[in-house]
Amino acid sequence: MGEAAVTRTAEAYVERFNVACPGGPDGAVIGVGGSAAAIADVLVRVVRTDGRAEIFRLTVNHLEQAIAAEPSRLGQAWAFLSLGVEHILKGVDHLLFVLGLLLIVRDRWMLLKTITAFTVAHSLTLAIATLGYARAPLPPLNAAIALSILFLGPEMVRVRRGQTSLTIAHPWVVAFAFGLLHGFGFASGLTALGLARNEIPLALLLFNVGVELGQLCFVALILLLARSFRTLEIRWARWAEALPAYTVGGLGAYWTIQRTVVLLAALR
Repeated sequence: MGEAAVTRTAEAYVERFNVACPGGPDGAVIGVGGSAAAIADVLVRVVRTDGRAEIFRLTVNHLEQAIAAEPSRLGQAWAFLSLGVEHILKGVDHLLFVLGLLLIVRDRWMLLKTITAFTVAHSLTLAIATLGYARAPLPPLNAAIALSILFLGPEMVRVRRGQTSLTIAHPWVVAFAFGLLHGFGFASGLTALGLARNEIPLALLLFNVGVELGQLCFVALILLLARSFRTLEIRWARWAEALPAYTVGGLGAYWTIQRTVVLLAALR
């Protein structure tokens, strides 16, 4: 095995190396061992000398895999699809922003417009960043995403008080504007993988589909919970009704301060 070329980013640790397989790579097993096995989440890309490539994921529940004689397109598709689903479901800040939108919008048609605007916006910047046309430095991007969550807190309070604002009257505008920021955040989960340029379009499509599936599952869960509460006619105390707005605003404020401190420390 040749010497590994190592690249570190804020999101990933990328290692590239050449391996000589005198009998051919078919059936050879690639795995994760040692202390890394306890936290493994590795995207493996195997490129043969004839140019054929195989991509698969190794996780704590699947620590090794044999190289197939013929790369599985279905397996590669699932690797990027599952990566997208996990990226959105583990992105608490992204989900909290979506939750804030759901709690602001009361009309179903407006909710559809708002979620669609957010989806279109982050899909645009996800594609732009992944294809290399633009990029956003991670520290200021994370601070801006936290600020978008903080922004929704006061708007949720205004909704409870029966007040109005641009966000309450036209939530899709705000969803689209902040969705552009969140798209750059989603892209960090894909651009760090070091994919070949000809692999990016399919990976981008499947990763984005995975993100949307995860987001739709989250939206459906919140809407089902809200409907269940209405059906059961649960009466919440006043402090409990106010809790979501102050939770979203409080976490947004905490993350904004925390990430701004990180940003300022990086600028020194």
